[in-house]
Amino acid sequence: MEQVAPAPDLMPDWQSIRVFLVLERAGSFRAAAAQLGLSVNSVRRRIGDLESLIGAPLLTRHVDGIRLTAEGQAILKSAGRMEAAAFGLLRAGEAAPFSETGEVRIAVTEGLGAFWLAPRLVEFQRANPRLTVDLRCAMESADVLRLEADIAIQLTRPTSPDLRMVKLGRIHLLPYAAREYEETYGIPASPEELTRHRIVVQASGQTIRLDEYSRGIPGFPATVPIALKINVSSAYYWAIAKGAGIGLLPTYASAIGARVVPVDNLGRYSLDIWLTYHPDVERIERVRRTIDWVRAAFDPRRYPWFRDEFIHPRDLPTAIKGAPLHDLFAGFTAMTP
Repeated sequence: MEQVAPAPDLMPDWQSIRVFLVLERAGSFRAAAAQLGLSVNSVRRRIGDLESLIGAPLLTRHVDGIRLTAEGQAILKSAGRMEAAAFGLLRAGEAAPFSETGEVRIAVTEGLGAFWLAPRLVEFQRANPRLTVDLRCAMESADVLRLEADIAIQLTRPTSPDLRMVKLGRIHLLPYAAREYEETYGIPASPEELTRHRIVVQASGQTIRLDEYSRGIPGFPATVPIALKINVSSAYYWAIAKGAGIGLLPTYASAIGARVVPVDNLGRYSLDIWLTYHPDVERIERVRRTIDWVRAAFDPRRYPWFRDEFIHPRDLPTAIKGAPLHDLFAGFTAMTP
């Protein structure tokens, strides 16, 4: 017997399903409302309408958030398939020939975006004048599976098997201090002396915790005087550059413009840089072109501070080929030899 499709007014709309998915992932009405840009009452009304349509409660409310009922768990699976199908439609549309011009969304950590990728974008724009680049600099990883970005550059290795990932290189970090700080407080000659100094830490996603860094460094104090905590890399860099204290910076930091110097004998740390994207976006010409450009922008053969092996900042000027090291970062401040 032929099945009869439900009447359109009995079908849940995609927006209500999307609200339900965001609510389940956020864990509370307030968090979901903030993510969706809606009021808490609007989110509750959407869920109430969906429950009325389904004919069963989808969740229960608790002091620590929401929990799905058995019906809610069943709906969740179907909603996930709806979301995947919706994203598939979007990707199919993006791959159409008429969409060769348009926008490419790049998510990148704030430091790499501000100090490295943004200045490199000039050459990419000249080669691709009809493309619009939406550069999203943030310390939290973007979810490329849900199209928060077309491609993402991050310091945490992706875990989803559905993503394509490429190791772009490695970023090496050393303790740095400003020349002014050195003149005022001196420089610690050993980890033990850090108790008499001022420390600046970056506290946000994809950053290194102080205990992770200090682990395995002999003589590193159990506690150090933290003078300042900052969440974004650009403010973190300039705080150190102005003498707020000693903090971890990439090995190319002394070339950015401020008078900062590496502090040796306090250890070092390295993080891999990952490029990640959904395999389907490679079929989109403008995204594929952007992926190729990003890979070239982090080429360790051209930019030695992204190599796997550590190169001390003093040796970088002789390791680089082509333009002088300071020219690659010119524009942030007046350069000092």
